[in-house]
Amino acid sequence: MTDISLPLTFDPYSLDPEAAALLPRLASADAAVRRIALLALADLEDEALLGPIVAALRTDTSSDVRAQAAELLGAWERADAVTALCEALADRAEDVRDAAAQSLSNLKNPESGPLLAPWTTHDDPFVRQAALRGLRELRYAGALEPALAALSASEDGVRLEAVSVLGWLKSERALGPLTAIAAQDPSAAVRRAAIGALGIGAAATDETIAALLSALRDAAWQVREEAAATLGKLRASGAQGALIAALDDDYWQVRLQAVRALGKLGNANANATASTAVAVLLTHAISNLRKEAALSLGELGDAASLPALHTAATDPDPEVRKAARIALAQIEKAH
Repeated sequence: MTDISLPLTFDPYSLDPEAAALLPRLASADAAVRRIALLALADLEDEALLGPIVAALRTDTSSDVRAQAAELLGAWERADAVTALCEALADRAEDVRDAAAQSLSNLKNPESGPLLAPWTTHDDPFVRQAALRGLRELRYAGALEPALAALSASEDGVRLEAVSVLGWLKSERALGPLTAIAAQDPSAAVRRAAIGALGIGAAATDETIAALLSALRDAAWQVREEAAATLGKLRASGAQGALIAALDDDYWQVRLQAVRALGKLGNANANATASTAVAVLLTHAISNLRKEAALSLGELGDAASLPALHTAATDPDPEVRKAARIALAQIEKAH
């Protein structure tokens, strides 16, 4: 028999017959029986039955059973379940750790934040990374300091999750550190995430815009793509020249985001140089670029682009034709 304790917070005699029949199976010598019993308990969707599942995660001798318990506990956001999942991040079995991390990543209640935050300083990088990932969408104010501290971690994955936490928090205190990460981090994935996080906030400093403009020349095209998108989100008027230059990027994904960003700058920044550069893409081989170019021209509002848009309105691709008609209506209404 496995040495598993089953602390119950209820009177077992008050259970319905189905639940009462399942509890003894959790003490079976057969791990498969115990695992199936956990599944059956979870199917009853009775929060009062959470105790045995938590106990299985903490004490069962089978990693398969512990991993199953960790997966099931993701459906409850109770303090005892969250605490047990945090402890399971340091389990000796990789599948248990992975299951616990996945369940924690699905948390939505900010009240879970204080339970997760202490694990962001654990010795094991996997634990720190998983704890930060769990904090990401909680918008728990107490996660600010742990996330800022984690930006100096040597592990890329830890810094990546810390950046994500800061992006969700939208704190002005994070703006400077995120700007520095966007400009200097050795990992392209972390730089890209920091750039995306900068676009979530409502404001940006001159230093932030400068870092984003520099990122348009980053060696990694994914970073350039994110920089173009973020400059558009921030409606950085001083970025128009750099975004026009990005229309010649070797990667179409960067071009697409640059086109979108120019459109977001709007007709307050429209000029012949911008509209002429964007109009060139109306004949690009990639239909998504043609479509975005048409929509951007509508936002830029330059009447000089009307002839090119009339031609685009006969494009073989229906989405391009639709975008051209929308742009034509915008410009003609404005004039």
